[in-house]
Amino acid sequence: MKRQTGFTLTEMMVALAIVAILMTIAGPSYQYITNSNRMSAEVNALLGDMEYAREEAIKEGQNVTVCSSTTGTTCAASPNWQTGWIVFSNTNPPAAQPAAGVLRIGNAFGGSDTFVSSPNTVTAITFNREGFATAAGFVATTVVLHVATGASQWTKCLYISAQGMMQAETIANDPSGTCTS
Repeated sequence: MKRQTGFTLTEMMVALAIVAILMTIAGPSYQYITNSNRMSAEVNALLGDMEYAREEAIKEGQNVTVCSSTTGTTCAASPNWQTGWIVFSNTNPPAAQPAAGVLRIGNAFGGSDTFVSSPNTVTAITFNREGFATAAGFVATTVVLHVATGASQWTKCLYISAQGMMQAETIANDPSGTCTS
């Protein structure tokens, strides 16, 4: 008599239980990794364009401005940077619109994350030929990234000092714990 091969019902139930346990463990980790990577990419996109603007200002010896933009061609009067931004040479400060061509365009975020400046009236940051930053009269600016859920562990901060130094941090690494330092 030939023996039949295959899985018994007990073996299949054990295998399904193991898969269910692994999925329960892996689900939250997957969400953490995808949120963390998306937010890092969003913050690093603005940080990279700010550093580019600073380098161009020093290299060209003239002001370069980064401003929030919804169109990709003109500046918006909004502190909401998640709608996109542009980088342009600003030969006649404090001009708020590019007179010549735009050097770089930052695309709007695809999701519902918010990226708002603090103080919330900063819509543009200008770097002068020495690399110093000015933002509508404020000494320092912070751009704060929040996920749609509003969970504070997903908050990231981009600090821009008057000296033109920039730093991105998670709120957990911020000494004040509020993205306002």
